[in-house]
Amino acid sequence: MSIITSNFPVLLVITPLIVAVCIPLLGRINKRIPPVAAVVSTAFTLMVSIILLSTALDSGPISYWLGNWAPPWGIEYVVDTLSGFVLVVVAFMALMVALYTPGTIRDEVPNDKETTFYSLYMLLVAGLLGIVITGDVFNMYVFIEISSLAGYALIASGKKREALTASFNYLILGTVGATFFIIGVGLLYMVTGTLNMADLASRLPEIYDSKVVLTAFAFFSVGLSLKLALFPLHIWLPKVYTNAPSAVSSLMAATGTKVAAYALIRITLSVFDVEFSRSVDFGSILLVLSCAAIIAGSVLAISQTNIKMMLAYSSVGQVGYIVLGLALLNETALTGSLIHILNHALMKGALFMVVGIIVFRTGVEEISGLRGLGRCMPFTMAAFTIASLSMIGVPLTVGFISKWYLAVGAVEAGMWYVVPVILVSSVLTAVYFWRIVEGIYFGKAANVTLKGPTGLLVPTMIVAALCVVFGVAASVPVSVARLAASALLGGGGM
Repeated sequence: MSIITSNFPVLLVITPLIVAVCIPLLGRINKRIPPVAAVVSTAFTLMVSIILLSTALDSGPISYWLGNWAPPWGIEYVVDTLSGFVLVVVAFMALMVALYTPGTIRDEVPNDKETTFYSLYMLLVAGLLGIVITGDVFNMYVFIEISSLAGYALIASGKKREALTASFNYLILGTVGATFFIIGVGLLYMVTGTLNMADLASRLPEIYDSKVVLTAFAFFSVGLSLKLALFPLHIWLPKVYTNAPSAVSSLMAATGTKVAAYALIRITLSVFDVEFSRSVDFGSILLVLSCAAIIAGSVLAISQTNIKMMLAYSSVGQVGYIVLGLALLNETALTGSLIHILNHALMKGALFMVVGIIVFRTGVEEISGLRGLGRCMPFTMAAFTIASLSMIGVPLTVGFISKWYLAVGAVEAGMWYVVPVILVSSVLTAVYFWRIVEGIYFGKAANVTLKGPTGLLVPTMIVAALCVVFGVAASVPVSVARLAASALLGGGGM
């Protein structure tokens, strides 16, 4: 047993990779096996992630050397407070969506592609987990490409013709982002001779004035901002979330941009450091972009008539909240940024899962078609309402916790003018969510016919319930996020 536990870091990534390879074979035996394999595998990754986070909190960062090659020559997997926290978020949402998937893909994915869908799903999960756990910048690029390629294929697997166009646009822009990232990796290797993050962090301070290092930082920032869909580099995101199968939208909205945010935080604060980011005025640039994202995302969401498109533009604004904490660069604000990785995963994951149920059971995607559904789909709409209140930032929900820490962090940084941005965004969010909530409970019922099973509701209600649980018992995730923020601002954490 000790041999297995000591290899948990590599098993976390290898398990979904092996399952992804085996699923096509298992599907030929029985088409019921792939969804079960996906659930079992993601449940295992969640268990391992929780154990790794607990160990990192108790005993300090975990370092795993692949092939027993010592870093910086070998590839290193590292689990510290930050990576362990994000691993748990990704693994949990991957499990919830794996439980949710079998009911929705019957209508949204052709029958002959279902087995391939699960194989790609596990490949996406492996890539996302790999990005978070690796301690090597080139290995991070490899996992970014693995998750991206799986994501492109998953988006295009749906029956909608628009999904192909959305996937192609995402492929083009995703490739540009990945290319910028690998150029940054190459430039750093050219001047340091190493790819290990901890080794880079120790060598870079001596050459921070080098134009090559400054150029590498710029390439990393732009490349990851594209992957993150930071305004105005968000143009690929709305159509992807709108036209992808519901399960894909749910997972990507909950984890994809959060992992990209993790990568940006890791590169800028662990590979480089806080003082370097301040010296190049990185925070001021991010502050402008994050505030623009927060307001623009909310305004664009108000103007939408399609529920998925509304949620997609809402995600653009929520990405701004995560980046805002990085821009302010103090412990309180960065804690808010990190906790929003979890909180937004829960809120937006629940919302897209609810919309998937609505589309599956009614075929309705237009906001006007949701009127009166509160009476015929009470539990589904209750989940939607809880997640909506969280998005607005109502007290006792997770959304309030994120906004509170960001607002306090802004005041501590002497940037009080950021607080009205947060308040205005909350009001705008209330506008576009309340028009839906009011319609589903007080509007005249639309002429819809319900179909299909209600089994999709269980994972959806679990995710929605956690929006309240972690809003009330916020001290649990906040304590972890604060430790991670403190480590990052103290000079690394990798």
